[in-house]
Amino acid sequence: TRCGVAVVNTPGRNAPAVAELALGLMLCLARRIPAAHQVVRSGAWEDPTMPYRSLRGSELGGKTLGIVGLGAIGRELAQRGAALGMKVVAHDPYLSQSKAQTLGTHLIGLEELLQEADFVSLHCPTTDATRGLIDSGRLALMKSSSYLVNTADAALVDEAALADSLREGRLAGAGLDVFPSHPVAPDNPLLGLDNVVLTPHIGGATEETIARHSHMMVDDILRFLHGERPLHLVNPEMWSERGK
Repeated sequence: TRCGVAVVNTPGRNAPAVAELALGLMLCLARRIPAAHQVVRSGAWEDPTMPYRSLRGSELGGKTLGIVGLGAIGRELAQRGAALGMKVVAHDPYLSQSKAQTLGTHLIGLEELLQEADFVSLHCPTTDATRGLIDSGRLALMKSSSYLVNTADAALVDEAALADSLREGRLAGAGLDVFPSHPVAPDNPLLGLDNVVLTPHIGGATEETIARHSHMMVDDILRFLHGERPLHLVNPEMWSERGK
C-alpha cells in the first residue's frame, strides 16, 4: 500500500465447489455410498436383498441442516439443502436475522443448532474465537444419529474428541476434507473408523473454480490497466491515494 501497489483477490471463487462437496459428503454418509461401492467392487454382493438390510440409509429430505458460518460457501450450501427439502438453520454472529431470512434460513445459537441438526456443516474461518469450536462438550450436544461435516479447517474441531464420539457411537458419522497435517498421519484414529468419509482437501478442486478464479483475476487486472478501480481490491486506501 505504501508503494502504491494494488492487491486483489478472488473471494467466493470456490464457494459452489466446496458447498457441493459438503453436500456430497452428507449424501455419502446418509446413504453409505463408499461402503456400498466396496460391497460391489469386492464381489460380496451375492444376496440381492442383503444391501437393503446392511446398507440401509436415510434421506436428506425432511432432515435439519445446521450451517455454522453463512459466508459465501455457507450460503451456497443453504440453497442446495433447501432445494433437497431440508430445514436449514444457521449460526453466524456477524449476520442479521433479516439477512439470514433472505437466504432462506433462520439464525439460532450454536448450542441450539448442535442439538437440533441432523447434519452440521462447518463453514467459518479459523480465528481465536473459532479455534477448537467443536470440542468434546459441544460434540456431546449433538444427537447420536447426527453427522458432522467439515470442509473449512481442521482447527475448528477437536479431532481426538471427534474420534472418541464416532468410535463410541455418540455420533453417527463424519465427513472431513481438512486435516491437521498433509498427509494424514498413519496413526490418526479416524483412519480406522468405518463411519467416516475422508477426502484429501479437494473442496475447491473443480474445473469451474479454476475458470472462475482466472476470470476474476484477469478482469480486475484489466480494470486496473484501464484506470478503473478493481472490484476485489484488498487495499482500497491505495486507490484513494492514487490521484493525490
